[in-house]
Amino acid sequence: MALVDLWRKSPEQVSGKHVQQIVAFAGDGKLTDGNLASQEFRTFLAQVPSGLLIRYAAECLEESFGTSGLVLQDSVNEIGNRIGFRVTHGRYRGVAGQVGFDGLWESADGHALVVEVKTTDAYRIDLNTVANYRKALVKSGKLSEEHSSILIVVGRQDTGDLEAQIRGSRHAWDVRLISTDALVRLLTVKEELEDPRIQEQIHVVLRPREFTRLDDIVDLLFSTAEDIKQEQVGVTESMALSDSDDDGKDRKPKFTPVAFHDACVRRLEKVLGTHLVKRSRTAFASSDRPIRVICAVSREHARSGSRSYWFAFHPHQEEFLRGAKETYAAFGCGSEDRLLMIPFAEFSKWLDGMNETSNGERSYKHVSIFRSDNHLELVRRQGFPRIDLSKYLVNTP
Repeated sequence: MALVDLWRKSPEQVSGKHVQQIVAFAGDGKLTDGNLASQEFRTFLAQVPSGLLIRYAAECLEESFGTSGLVLQDSVNEIGNRIGFRVTHGRYRGVAGQVGFDGLWESADGHALVVEVKTTDAYRIDLNTVANYRKALVKSGKLSEEHSSILIVVGRQDTGDLEAQIRGSRHAWDVRLISTDALVRLLTVKEELEDPRIQEQIHVVLRPREFTRLDDIVDLLFSTAEDIKQEQVGVTESMALSDSDDDGKDRKPKFTPVAFHDACVRRLEKVLGTHLVKRSRTAFASSDRPIRVICAVSREHARSGSRSYWFAFHPHQEEFLRGAKETYAAFGCGSEDRLLMIPFAEFSKWLDGMNETSNGERSYKHVSIFRSDNHLELVRRQGFPRIDLSKYLVNTP
């Protein structure tokens, strides 16, 4: 049985294994360039939750084993993919006549990173060798010198010696250095936020820059804080839908997080028969089929005896869903047990009738859903009919 089929059949069993055991299930259990084991392992990494991907990278660094460097290389490349780069895997081992880079990461704006992955900085890196990989790729026409640079990913945060080596070399203006831990944090930021500009800013931060001017880093920090602020504003607005709770006492709007988002995604996976990989806080995609889903959740609000749920639907979410053949807008209403899954082709027809908020550069539609018993309706602006949503309730356990 192929590794990815084993994952689909028994994800709980596979997720409990050490990454060294996972590799043993792939092909003949030996990672070599171009063989079945490497293909199966990379396909597997593309489908697992980011938490497992991060754990596998950590296991490679915590204890050395025969293929730990190769596993780390594949894991880092998959992290690059999830940060939004178009990733080309490099070679595990260099051979004559082949460019020996570990990964090639390309941004949407055309800039390319030649990636070198090291489990430790205990040994000096031959920067000339890595620079020659880049030169060879430029010569072959795969990238341009002007729009490319080198990114070295190391396992440790204590990189003082390597930093000094880079600063003292003639390649200093072409090389950027990051620890695996910091790269993981960038992935976490990207997945937990919604603003697509954050992805672009992460890409820019990974390129060589002189930091007399700190605008790029400040922009990333500001956008991250602004995204969190907008989410809080949205939830506060949703509280405004409710004058009082069932006991009749007025309630002041407050931010109340909901904790059933992951459970909603697991239910969607069962319905769709595929694993969904997280792309942002609400965006998910299947790695083996052209399926994309926006999954948002709302706490339950009480208003004059009725129950309501509020969601924000952003233009970038609409753009994300228009980028695949099979797409859905999913809404968790109060808990994972009350989950709507609406084909986007139908949901998109209702957008024009929804209320809209615009805050400077940001805007979003108000998805307002009201419930009576188990009957759910989408409520839109005056003059637009309500939409019965009950048929879109997910019935699987």
